Amino acid sequence: MTILVIGATGRVGRHVVEQLVSRSAKVRILTRDASKAGFPIDVEVVQGEILDLDSLRNAFKGVRTLFLLNAVTGDEFAQAIIALNIAREAGVERVVYLSVFDADRAVNVPHFAVKSGAERMLTAMDFSATILRPSYFIDNEVMIKDVVLTHGVYPMPIGAKGVAMVDTRDIAEVAAIELIRRDQAPGKLPIETLNLVGPETLTGDGIAAIWSDILGRQIVYSGDDPAGFEQNMATFMPKWTAYEMRLMAERYVSDGMIPQDGDVERLVKTLGRPLHNYRETAATLAASNQLGSEPTGANRGSVGSRRVWPFHSVAIGTGK
Repeated sequence: MTILVIGATGRVGRHVVEQLVSRSAKVRILTRDASKAGFPIDVEVVQGEILDLDSLRNAFKGVRTLFLLNAVTGDEFAQAIIALNIAREAGVERVVYLSVFDADRAVNVPHFAVKSGAERMLTAMDFSATILRPSYFIDNEVMIKDVVLTHGVYPMPIGAKGVAMVDTRDIAEVAAIELIRRDQAPGKLPIETLNLVGPETLTGDGIAAIWSDILGRQIVYSGDDPAGFEQNMATFMPKWTAYEMRLMAERYVSDGMIPQDGDVERLVKTLGRPLHNYRETAATLAASNQLGSEPTGANRGSVGSRRVWPFHSVAIGTGK
């Protein structure tokens, strides 16, 4: 049977498709612009979007398992609930859903609360689901690389509690493993929730120290200032998105994103290899000549003429 990937054209989604193809899975994607999908010839492409119910229903024909990743948009909750309802209508109950770390606790952060609502739906409607809860994406550092390299400042208000940043390649590989496990299961599997984290829990000062070591010069942490962070972000992204980022950053400062006992070990066992770490990405960014202040790939999406910067899932920031 076919695995449908919704959210396939961003950074996480593309890695998921690549991982599924490498495992000889039959893959279909739903995308607004089929001409720009750029996937291997054996990936089936359906043009459309979640809120176009005709195209969504068409995408579910012959599907047994769904990977659902929603961009952080003003209508994210509606998209998630509609997609799951149409999945149920089509007889699809096997789902891997990309949520966000601590979705059920960070109830004042809109895109966390949205994902918590979708998690509740998966449980209440008795789906056979794996809920993936990624922490902050290491890949988001593309967005702040030029600030670090040009001004010598690490600007993300990560705080002192610690955030176990995760690489999108690790997220995607775990997602593919779970998709195939559920797709090939002879019967219905119980719901499971997995924290997706990196191998180390990093603070703002700790990240600045990593950059200092890589660059051979001092990089300083700008401090715990979510309000100032919001003001900076609002200069190049929608104000509502910048405000969401502030609320998310306040959670970093107050609570961090700290793995539970056994999270890292379980992921290493699942992948059969070490997790990608922050230093690896920082070194790559430092060595590259590409500069820019906007995130790319899965961490940037669009809905119509609106631009969105989702840091988790189709990453904001932890996630989706």
